[in-house]
Amino acid sequence: MVELFRRRLEGKTILLLGFGREGESSYQLIRELFPDQMLWIADRNPGIAGNILLTDDSNVTFQCGEDYLQGLNRFDLILKSPGISLKDLKHPAEASKITSQTDIFLEIFWRQTIGITGTKGKSTTSSLIAHILNTGGRDSVLLGNIGTPAWHFFDRITPETVVVDELSSHQLEYIRRGPHIALLLNIYEEHLDAYISYQHYQAAKMNIATTQTSGDYLLYNADDPIIRSHISSSPVLSSLIPMSLHLQYDVGAFRRNSELVFRVPGREELVVRDLHNRYLKGEHNLRNIMAAVAASWLQGVSEEAILDGLASFKGLAHRMEYVGYYHNIHWVNDSIATIPEASVAAVQSLPEVDTLILGGFDRGISYEAFARFLIDSQVRTLILVGDAGRRLGREIEKIDETIKERKNLFYINRFDHLLPLAVENTLHGTTCLLSPAASSYDEFRSFEERGFRFCELIKEK
Repeated sequence: MVELFRRRLEGKTILLLGFGREGESSYQLIRELFPDQMLWIADRNPGIAGNILLTDDSNVTFQCGEDYLQGLNRFDLILKSPGISLKDLKHPAEASKITSQTDIFLEIFWRQTIGITGTKGKSTTSSLIAHILNTGGRDSVLLGNIGTPAWHFFDRITPETVVVDELSSHQLEYIRRGPHIALLLNIYEEHLDAYISYQHYQAAKMNIATTQTSGDYLLYNADDPIIRSHISSSPVLSSLIPMSLHLQYDVGAFRRNSELVFRVPGREELVVRDLHNRYLKGEHNLRNIMAAVAASWLQGVSEEAILDGLASFKGLAHRMEYVGYYHNIHWVNDSIATIPEASVAAVQSLPEVDTLILGGFDRGISYEAFARFLIDSQVRTLILVGDAGRRLGREIEKIDETIKERKNLFYINRFDHLLPLAVENTLHGTTCLLSPAASSYDEFRSFEERGFRFCELIKEK
């Protein structure tokens, strides 16, 4: 495997575009194989030249600052980190020169990879698949967008290892080979700041399917109209396995009354019952469960291991995470919810949500339908944070001028100001839910940091 990697990079002029976690990982592996090869590193942050990994390396040239994206075509290979957007380049780099950790990793390990993408649910689904595989005694690794760069595992993967790879749109944008088993969970309006248009974001997601070939499998959400449209019009060569909570299929995964049913040619029908007795609540998580079970079953995991894995998986932090009962209130941390659809699912999944904390960094996504949902919902108190909160609140007040006669709308500039309002206005015994429907980047570096701060605030007082 390492020899294939060596041949891919040897003799090339290589630019590491972006030097965050993935860029550092790329540098370390390249240096192990090519100790003296000249490398170029481009990043907006000029401070990376002081990175401890680089201080003794005389074979590195830096291109940093505001013009770090200039002159990309002079390199043979541009190893792009996921966080770098090329949408505003006046002179775009040649697509054939752009690659990534994900692109090269899949070129080598695609046969043993389950790849999972979707605007929402991919971390939960990926973690559940890895948990089921481990429950079944399978050798597996969980990597990718969930937090561990793919190249970190190069010396860990054997021919028997099952790779569970969570894939963002940024990681999929330039891949040339899709995973053997691909899961396409949903496509919602998000990351518009990183793409020329919503259509370009959709196309990046669809690369997980259009780069597969005959003999591969595509598990896709057949209830998502955007995905259905792309499936019908895209050159997808893999075997299609639809997943639906509303329709039943001769081949596919679907809900039948209170059961999940899985049908694949050459396999006995698999039926999963007792779905009410699970840690992952809500219909959106039922979809995640369906996808994880289908992928695990295709991978040959036994029915017993699948059921044991489902029963013992407790979910991830910041994803419908029950924080506890404080101040006579149930508190739930769903900081991962950065789009309206995720917040709607959270409200619908929980009983007695009386207070909802919304807002943050405003990326310009549409809030009209979400505003109408909130107007009609049982939620009495809305705590609206930052620019996104203000815009959402204005949308609500524009649609229903009498809304303040029935609901509390509080506008705050700082996230830390939410607790007194929540404690004072939430009915005892009900739920206060953080499900922001907005990015965290106005005050926090990540949704995780926002979720941790929410938990701290609740427990400090």
